[in-house]
Amino acid sequence: MELKNLLSNFEKEYTAILLKKFNTSLEGLTEKEAEERLEKHGFNELECEKKPTIIKRIYDNIKNPLVILLMVLAFISYLSGDNKAAMVMCVMVVLGVVLKFFQELRADNSAEQLKSMVRTTATVIRDGKAEEIPLKMIVPGDIIHLSSGDMIPADVQLLSSKDLFVNQSALTGESLPVEKIISDKKYDSDFENTNLCFMGTNVESGTAIAIVLTTGNDTYFGKLTSKLGEQREVTSFDKGVNRFTWLMIKLIFIIAPVVFLINALVKGDWFDSFLFAIAIAVGLTPEMLPMIVTVNLSKGAIAMSKKKVIVRRLNALQNFGAMDILCTDKTGTITCGRVILEKYLNIYGKDSNRVLKYGYINSFYQTGLKNMMDEAILEHAIDGEDFDIKDKYEKIDEIPFDFMRKRMSVVVRNKRMEDVLICKGAVEEILSLCNRYETKEGTEAFEGKMTEEIEGIVRELNEEGFRVIAIAYKLENANKKEYSIKDESGLTLLGFMAFLDPPKETSKEAIAKFHEYKVDVKVLTGDNEIVTKKICKEVDLPIDSILLGSDIDNMTEEELQEAAEVTTIFAKLSPMHKERIIKALQKKKHVVGFMGDGINDAPALKAGDVGISVNTAVDIAKESSDIILLENNLLVLEEGMLEGRRIFGNIIKYIKMTASSNFGNMFSVIGASIFVPFLPMLPIQILTNNLLYDISQTAIPTDKVDEEWVAKPRKWEIDEIKRYIFHIGPISSIFDYATYFIMLYVFKAFNNPALFQTGWFLESLITQTVIIHVIRTNKLPFIQSRASKPLTITSLIIMAAGIILINSPLGSAFGFTKLPLSYYPILLLTIIFYILLTQLVKNWYIKKYEVE
Repeated sequence: MELKNLLSNFEKEYTAILLKKFNTSLEGLTEKEAEERLEKHGFNELECEKKPTIIKRIYDNIKNPLVILLMVLAFISYLSGDNKAAMVMCVMVVLGVVLKFFQELRADNSAEQLKSMVRTTATVIRDGKAEEIPLKMIVPGDIIHLSSGDMIPADVQLLSSKDLFVNQSALTGESLPVEKIISDKKYDSDFENTNLCFMGTNVESGTAIAIVLTTGNDTYFGKLTSKLGEQREVTSFDKGVNRFTWLMIKLIFIIAPVVFLINALVKGDWFDSFLFAIAIAVGLTPEMLPMIVTVNLSKGAIAMSKKKVIVRRLNALQNFGAMDILCTDKTGTITCGRVILEKYLNIYGKDSNRVLKYGYINSFYQTGLKNMMDEAILEHAIDGEDFDIKDKYEKIDEIPFDFMRKRMSVVVRNKRMEDVLICKGAVEEILSLCNRYETKEGTEAFEGKMTEEIEGIVRELNEEGFRVIAIAYKLENANKKEYSIKDESGLTLLGFMAFLDPPKETSKEAIAKFHEYKVDVKVLTGDNEIVTKKICKEVDLPIDSILLGSDIDNMTEEELQEAAEVTTIFAKLSPMHKERIIKALQKKKHVVGFMGDGINDAPALKAGDVGISVNTAVDIAKESSDIILLENNLLVLEEGMLEGRRIFGNIIKYIKMTASSNFGNMFSVIGASIFVPFLPMLPIQILTNNLLYDISQTAIPTDKVDEEWVAKPRKWEIDEIKRYIFHIGPISSIFDYATYFIMLYVFKAFNNPALFQTGWFLESLITQTVIIHVIRTNKLPFIQSRASKPLTITSLIIMAAGIILINSPLGSAFGFTKLPLSYYPILLLTIIFYILLTQLVKNWYIKKYEVE
């Protein structure tokens, strides 16, 4: 049927004005017109969503406090005439910024490819045909179709609507959906205008045809975001990185002046001491941190995509790995998500084709988003009857489903000119509206005994794992054109439909694995507690306690926080209940993931530390998520979670290595400044040492992570990192002091600064590089746990580069001299004892603080 035939006379007149204004028609734009308007107005996307320019990306990388600090130090070195040091610092800056730039570029390109796999589209009329197109391709003047679950893709004006309710809380803060109808009233504001719908809102129920008014930044939502900028909540991961960065900067601003004063006062050379202090400041700077973090996150996102997990926001990865509670819907996640209509029973528990017929009519004529039960009903043939609905029943009206009523109705007119209101929905809701029930002879008023028998039938079906809905009806004289919720009263109960949604074969295994990895699984569902309990038993999910939505309504926030921790099943929930539960668990310091795919899951998806959805979810659910699964399977989610833990593990490795190394170097430099009669290492040598050490760590993102690390959730604990570096860091100073003694008293370097400096340079570089392999694991290095090949090869190359440098003609330019051959056996012993002592202290530390 053509669109114009669906419009009333008022709507036709009203529509004609709009179509003329936008130079379009109900047949939609032609492809040529759409291309011209796309060129004129641009893509339908917000400014904050557009990819940053190259200049903006470089600027964002440079404004990092660690990069700024290095640039300032390089500039000071240049002004001081130490061009070599300034050049090395510039190389460090360029290395860090360029590597991070290309890794981010690669991550963005990969993310774009991955996002293209996640379909977010709208139904648009083009050249007279309905087609699905990406949201960004929508232009002003497009004619679009809207239905339950759709996001409003732009600012639009209605041409026709049917029971349309829109959630516009993102723009107005209204908690309840707003009905949108075509009206010629005057409105005080656009948001009160029932003719208009806005980008950033979503359809709760009903259908509509609309014309696009504005797109992208010209929409109300676009203007709002362009003024305020994209406001993203800072994750615990970002906070942790920032805290660590400023911890190291504070350390630099304390140590560098102390080293400067000690050297200046002891040696009397204020200028060289100043340059040395600058080099120490550079040596203490973890300049590779931004690059290491970016490489790990982007590499992890790509690895997760191969496991059918798409990461929409990189920084959500750490929360994914830190998740210790997974809240999930039951349907489609634990169960197959495809229900089968198994039984259609009258009030006596007997098979009834009449129940099936009325349920079929209801599902056939409803225009809202058909759920799985509707599809199961429509797929079910009506036994022994040549059934043609359109010939026997004419649709008069519809009262759409909403999450508060938990029911929907259609009104049809039969051949006897009777209007039949057929209502189906949750058993409790339907029973509350019924005052009679149908018998073989006719209808009877409800009595106490019959009520008990009906409740017994429903209870028995639920205990067998069936999902049950009730069917009721009411006959009206054919004298009404419109029906409302008020008409859903005085119904006659006809019977019940029982559906089976069995658990997935993988659910039992997945839940067992989540528990193995110390993640509690909680089920949050709108379904009743009996069915949910049955399914949970079948998948071996422990049922500690059950909490209903009605219980939650009577709880304070503090009571809910206590109850949520010990409850496994939350049943008969509304969308707001789910959100409250998530926030209550977060208040108890849990990292909470929520997995959902429905319209009613959107608030909880946004509230969770990690919002997880699937590619088949409704648009609003996908847009509210951080993680999207290409396969609705808990085992896929478990794989993604483990990958998130591995990513965080490699980031923590770098931080522990760098921080403990720098902390140890602090003691070594202070001691050398006091006891050595010359600069213990030239500024250029310190910078070269630091540069080579940084390069050796660039392969950390490729490293393996011990299974013990991924065995439980890991949060960012800055205090634990401090404790670790205070215990491990000073060990390196012991062997630095031993090297000082050997160089001064064994190799008589009191009057040979170059020999001393070369000896300490090589010992410092090689021990730092080797100790990466000890710190990277809680196991026995090289034997129980080996680093990845790239990290091992990089370490060997850097150690070889240090030896080659000091023995090459280029070495003299850096102030190096060749070391006696007898130095190398001593260096080997130093390395061996350093590894052994660090391993002993590490084992003691793990045992003392119970770190796995």
